Amino acid sequence: MKSFLKTLVAATAMVAAPFMLATSASAERYVLVSHAPDSDSWWNVIKNALALAGEQMDVEVEYRNPPTGDLADMARIIEQAAASGPDGIITTLADPDVLSGPIKAAVDSGVDVIIMNSGTPEQARAVGALMYVGQPEYDAGYAAGLRAKGDGVKSFLCVNHYISSPSSTERCQGFADGLGVPLGNQMIDSGQDPAEIKNKVLAYLSANPDTDAILTLGPTSADPTILALEENGMAGDIYFGTFDLGEEIVKAIKAGIIQWGIDQQPFLQAYLPVVVLANYHRYGVLPGNNINSGPGFVTKDGLEMVEKWAGQYR
Repeated sequence: MKSFLKTLVAATAMVAAPFMLATSASAERYVLVSHAPDSDSWWNVIKNALALAGEQMDVEVEYRNPPTGDLADMARIIEQAAASGPDGIITTLADPDVLSGPIKAAVDSGVDVIIMNSGTPEQARAVGALMYVGQPEYDAGYAAGLRAKGDGVKSFLCVNHYISSPSSTERCQGFADGLGVPLGNQMIDSGQDPAEIKNKVLAYLSANPDTDAILTLGPTSADPTILALEENGMAGDIYFGTFDLGEEIVKAIKAGIIQWGIDQQPFLQAYLPVVVLANYHRYGVLPGNNINSGPGFVTKDGLEMVEKWAGQYR
């Protein structure tokens, strides 16, 4: 276990300058490394929760990420975060093939690690992490598929805006398996440019007019898809479910354009690891199980609190 007093390494030693969220002169220091590009607004909830946890636990926290979402860049950020001597690292495990090595090296160097958001409890254990806090992505997709199947869906379009991340594909595959249909070409690589996403959705629906449903994987793909459906006149007429929440997603649920949003509660994914690590380092206590933060389905009937905090804490 690291000592409480640390000397902060120079910012020039980092691949990407950290987003400093809370400081305390004589407290533990934790670094959260995500796979998210700067353009993904969904991670604002993560940043807000991390800052709040740092303030409440009186610890220093930092958020670091690869600006373009490049996972090789993320691996280097993990290596440099570990080299800076933090008390703990909280990180996503978006692709075990790319990230397992740097995470294991951090653990071997004496840094306590918690895996959050992506990956699985089994993968977290394999890299030597203390625990996993997040939503098992395949299971969430499967639950969504079962729900859609009960609503009569037989075919779908999965708009995958982060296809390089295996956990994103697991969402689409789980949905297909829940429906009991092959995934096949029902998943498209949409990219992350809003105009490109919109055009690809329009093109797919034009070429496949019998598509029953659309599944998006977060605000990055959901927001342009909403615009696409408004343009082709299908908004409110095609079954539409999405992972995650955001301001436009909440508006679309309220308007009846989106049937449900899967809330993986990103607030908990960032907040709880800080609380767990701080209490582990101070008192030697650690939860005995991993923590599933989702999935939960948000529908039009349960929007009051979600609408109030969408984009901030929900």
